[in-house]
Amino acid sequence: MFKVTHFEPKTLRWWYSQRSKIDMNPPYQRHGRLWSTTDKAFLVDSILNEYDIPKIYMADFTYGPSRLNNKGLPYAIIDGKQRMEALFDFFSGTLVLDEEFAFQADPTLKLGGLGYSDLQKNYPDVADIFENYPLSVMRVIADDDAKINELFVRLNRSKPLTGAEIRNAMSGPVPAIIRYLIAHVVFTSCVRFPTTRGQDKNAAAKLLLFEHSDKMTETKRRNLDQFTQDARRASKDQLELASRRVIDTLDRMSEIFLPKDLLLASAGVLPVYYWFIRQKKSKNDATLREFLVDFERRRKANRSTAAGGAPTRSQNAELVEYDEFNRSTNDFGSHEGRLRILDKQYAQYRTVLRTKP
Repeated sequence: MFKVTHFEPKTLRWWYSQRSKIDMNPPYQRHGRLWSTTDKAFLVDSILNEYDIPKIYMADFTYGPSRLNNKGLPYAIIDGKQRMEALFDFFSGTLVLDEEFAFQADPTLKLGGLGYSDLQKNYPDVADIFENYPLSVMRVIADDDAKINELFVRLNRSKPLTGAEIRNAMSGPVPAIIRYLIAHVVFTSCVRFPTTRGQDKNAAAKLLLFEHSDKMTETKRRNLDQFTQDARRASKDQLELASRRVIDTLDRMSEIFLPKDLLLASAGVLPVYYWFIRQKKSKNDATLREFLVDFERRRKANRSTAAGGAPTRSQNAELVEYDEFNRSTNDFGSHEGRLRILDKQYAQYRTVLRTKP
């Protein structure tokens, strides 16, 4: 079953009263809170000045039980999460009008910087415009998550979604596995790179692709998209085994990396560190961390000797080469080259440790 129709007209006040009944974070959604305060205030500006705003799409589970209703709520947002959050923020008082806000119906009113409660108290007619704005919401009735995911992707094709966000809405087993992987402490605590646009999902997809291929491979967007699509026909046992191997190595990494670790400040280095640690049979993970810290220290010092100019004789050629590989972090040659250098440098590091008295 798949049907898209208009909800009966409801006011903003009514939708706010239903906020606890709306799943704002279904699996296909982007991370929330991406809008700036200015973006949110501009949306409220549009409503108070009675401009039209884009439609919101909502899964409607009031028609009966559905296997898609993971949280047992009547509604789930499909498209328009940032808009709904902005409107709810204004109602709750965590958002106020921009200081430069101009009320076009009566420019003499100085409403800039006021919140919803201020309008209720001092300008009830203006508050009434916001409360009774007829929000345009589309009802989506579906019993197949692939249909909802496809709708989300189609609605956002013209918007600047990242590859990770689009893959997260694709059908098949990979998106669910990736959401499971990013719940690991390495992604929730250790990584220092931002994750608001699905950078964690992107990195996890690369690790899963490595394990499913049983080797390092190219991890450009087209490779990850193709893997996600092809996995719909792949062996479930192979995918499960690959995900278990990812978890096993992530468990080791959680013992090596610290919370918000500077070593993981870049998402591009994580797959290489992952494979480097994976292939080390020794459980001497303390030495691995000491090496990585020392390697990054020497790499930084090596860059500073050139002071932005051409490589000099005093520079370590391998470290310069590593930096060059780091410019294209998704190429197979970059993965392979950085791993080769890490392996060689680690062997030298271990030799020095053994010769120390």
